[in-house]
Amino acid sequence: MWLGAAEAPTKLVTAGFSPFAISLCMVAGVFTARWTFPTLLKGTSYVFRDLMARKHLLVWALLAGALWAVANTLTVFAIRDVGLAVAFPMWNTNSLIGLLWGRLLFRELQGADGKTITKVVVGGACIVVAAIMLGFSTLHGGVTATGHNALGGVLAAIGASFMWGTMYVPYRKAYLSGMNPLSFVTAFTVGELLTVFTLTWTLDGGRNSSAFQLAHSSSMVFWLFLGGFVWVIGDLFQQFATKYVGIGRGIPLSNTNQLWGLAWGALVFGELAHADMQHKLLVAGGSVIMIIGALFISTAKASVNEHSSRNRALEQECARYGLDYRETLLAQSGDEFGDRSERKRWWDYAIVIVATGFFVFLGSRAVLPPFAMNYRWIAILVTILIGSLAYCGYRLQRQTRFS
Repeated sequence: MWLGAAEAPTKLVTAGFSPFAISLCMVAGVFTARWTFPTLLKGTSYVFRDLMARKHLLVWALLAGALWAVANTLTVFAIRDVGLAVAFPMWNTNSLIGLLWGRLLFRELQGADGKTITKVVVGGACIVVAAIMLGFSTLHGGVTATGHNALGGVLAAIGASFMWGTMYVPYRKAYLSGMNPLSFVTAFTVGELLTVFTLTWTLDGGRNSSAFQLAHSSSMVFWLFLGGFVWVIGDLFQQFATKYVGIGRGIPLSNTNQLWGLAWGALVFGELAHADMQHKLLVAGGSVIMIIGALFISTAKASVNEHSSRNRALEQECARYGLDYRETLLAQSGDEFGDRSERKRWWDYAIVIVATGFFVFLGSRAVLPPFAMNYRWIAILVTILIGSLAYCGYRLQRQTRFS
């Protein structure tokens, strides 16, 4: 739900802002928000002690952040060229890429029974069929209402899918090695900010980039920062899903966020208001089939043999990096680093205050985006978002203590 809602502010690209400008400002919001949640939940002392215990994972976290930054920039191009309602489901084929890497590198599905494998195969086929349907629905007119080439938007969405699917490899390595997701994303955000800044500087005119012009106006920056804030919440849930159920199951289930992307695009921004019936049927049918595919994969429960295969992958990671097997195994159930202090320091509260100050300052100067929105649907979707945060956050805290 939260990952789906996070893409709504990127609609600003249709108001004439550069995709690089949109991506950089959104990542700045992500960077700000990522330092608040880990600090609030665990404290910086815990986070940095966790990072130092697994130094080899720092480079993987930076790499994951770089992959995310490239993918996020591609999604902005896709939204500009084909719209949020269509682009969102197409880049969610990343679950197939993640599933392949999970099988090849981390022994996921090894030892699974025939029923489980069938569910995964059928689910993967559904996702491919859905992506083809959505692609045809976009290319049906050749060019979108924005005047850009629809084929470019489709290719951008597919490129984002490959980037994000590969990004889950560092995720899984980190959690097999016992790192807390809250610690991993703290290093992750450095990689994404550096990468998106480099992309903007080299490909969008250097110091003349529209990103810096947008930052100076600041009236729209708040919405992009807010999108980054919302994305961080969704990604933290996704990180814990990757840790506890793996790439092959956690990512397809989280990819039902395409339903929420469709909801924001169609209900709030009216993207399908003037589409013909064939177009609407292709988009709706593709979205439903993709959800069915994700559910097939996510309900493929792991057997005892598959858990044994996962433990062998864990042994391989421990042998490669000289980790303690027993401690790392305990981490798989959220029982890592029991002796590590989670006490908050004065600077923890200072970090939260400064981050909150950024949002308050930008919010005080914000103006409404220059396009039509359905405020009734905004209220409904935001209410659902808050309810999901309260319920899922409570369950996660009670069962794992965010470990």
